[in-house]
Amino acid sequence: MRILGESGEPRQAFGRRPGIILAVAAVLTTVAGCATAPRAGIKAPPLPPTAVVRPVTPTVAVSARNRVALLVPTTGANAAVGESIANAATLALLDTGATKFDLQVYDTAGGAAAAAARALADGAKLFLGPLLAPDVRAVQAAAAAAGVPVLAFSNDAALAGSGTFVLGYQPGQSIARIVTYARGRGIDRFAALVPAGVYGERASTAFLRAVESAGGRVIAVQTYPRTAAGLLAAARKLTNYDARAAAATKTAALRPDGTVAAVTKQVAPVAFQALLIADSGSVAASVAPALGQFGATTVLIMGTELWGSEPAIARAAALRGAVFAAVPDNRFRQFGVRYRAKFGGVPSRLASLGYDAVLLANSLAAGWVPGTPFPRAGLTAASGFTGVDGFFRLGSNGIAERGFEVEQVRAGGFAVIAAAKSE
Repeated sequence: MRILGESGEPRQAFGRRPGIILAVAAVLTTVAGCATAPRAGIKAPPLPPTAVVRPVTPTVAVSARNRVALLVPTTGANAAVGESIANAATLALLDTGATKFDLQVYDTAGGAAAAAARALADGAKLFLGPLLAPDVRAVQAAAAAAGVPVLAFSNDAALAGSGTFVLGYQPGQSIARIVTYARGRGIDRFAALVPAGVYGERASTAFLRAVESAGGRVIAVQTYPRTAAGLLAAARKLTNYDARAAAATKTAALRPDGTVAAVTKQVAPVAFQALLIADSGSVAASVAPALGQFGATTVLIMGTELWGSEPAIARAAALRGAVFAAVPDNRFRQFGVRYRAKFGGVPSRLASLGYDAVLLANSLAAGWVPGTPFPRAGLTAASGFTGVDGFFRLGSNGIAERGFEVEQVRAGGFAVIAAAKSE
């Protein structure tokens, strides 16, 4: 694999050692953190540290082959994630022993449009990436004009279409899965806390559609600004705590000896049975104790796919028993062992997107004649693909449809309580 900097000249791999070219062949096929662009205010916990590339010696001679471009940031603020994705792509090349196309890395930190232009000038016929939604938008027009498909790592569904396919984990699919799970266990009254902004708007829309589709009822949806005070105020309003407390009835308990205990107030329970917190697990952990104080003690707390990369939330006692939907983790754990053995360090949870994208390209490259367009028709095969993140298929709308499993937060970590679909 070769890495190009802003000038288009080969540079050292992530500032360490010279890059190399590796080749790819059709062998395997490839599923849910999505590349979620950084958000202001309350943020999800940072991803684990990732290893830098340690290039390996190519095992096959480079000849006339088609070129595939991996567009990721290898410098700048998102370099750690980009490096991890590139490492994973390298591992996919090695695992397949492939020979059908050359993969070359282009750094998007200096401008995704410029990186795409260099890739097209070099003859790239397929783009893997970019990572962030703005970068995807920056390369779409040039890629479409050249007839080059884009397998984006973003989770922004609005980017899909006209040759762009979105591989990132879709919050809407995760929300639909967890709502269906809850509904199947007799819950029919739902509420949600959603952050202000685009992510929150999309999560809210997905939540409303999921509850309606499942035959449930939405009791309340409350938006909050990403501040501690704003989140607390939203939780208080969502639970209707002030009105419930004002209407509380006074009761006196009769002791066994016939005396009467002090009069206490009985506050009515909240009106919903399940509550979606459409944000990171750390945000959910920060507000969960307050929800208990506001009377939501028996409510099933539900999360999104963001929680899957935050094992530390298992230490939050207020989240014990909470559930969320995420892509299956068993293959990723196996992938992580091989990754650490090859590169050292812990892979980003998004590294699987790079690995699976290479496998997906491999699966369609067997008859790809050098110099011809990438055989994009196979991308939307109804049979789908299986990779590190389990089963998925690319719909005709260009969005990856994934199988999500349901996991529960427990004292020792996460436990799978409902498996993902395998096809």
